[in-house]
Amino acid sequence: MLVLLAGIFLLHITTFILLLAATIENAWWVGNGFSTDIWARWVLNGQQWNYTDLPAHYPAGKHIIFYIYKFNLSLCLSLSGLCIMIAASIYTDIFHKNEIIGNYGPSFILAWIAFALSFISCVIYFVLRKKNT
Repeated sequence: MLVLLAGIFLLHITTFILLLAATIENAWWVGNGFSTDIWARWVLNGQQWNYTDLPAHYPAGKHIIFYIYKFNLSLCLSLSGLCIMIAASIYTDIFHKNEIIGNYGPSFILAWIAFALSFISCVIYFVLRKKNT
């Protein structure tokens, strides 16, 4: 039982680190000579990256913070995983509909991996909870 609780704790910590890395990393949408994070676009001029505003066709609420970090326990765990999934889905659907150039970057992939780990952690926690009652 102690090993399972330690495993759940490690899943929480891993998910938190992945979400932190996904939020900090400037690679949500990448292309040849540019990289877009959730706050701005970075453009490569020669050998220097320049900070620019997000493109005008992005939604009006440009400065969206996507994730509620996982310092949650018990019932909030499933809500946290749901928030991760909803935020990544909104980013997928709204932000890059009309862009032909570029791909989803590693931050986007880290966010979806964090959702999967959060979901697994939630299922394990509820199974253990049910087993104890």
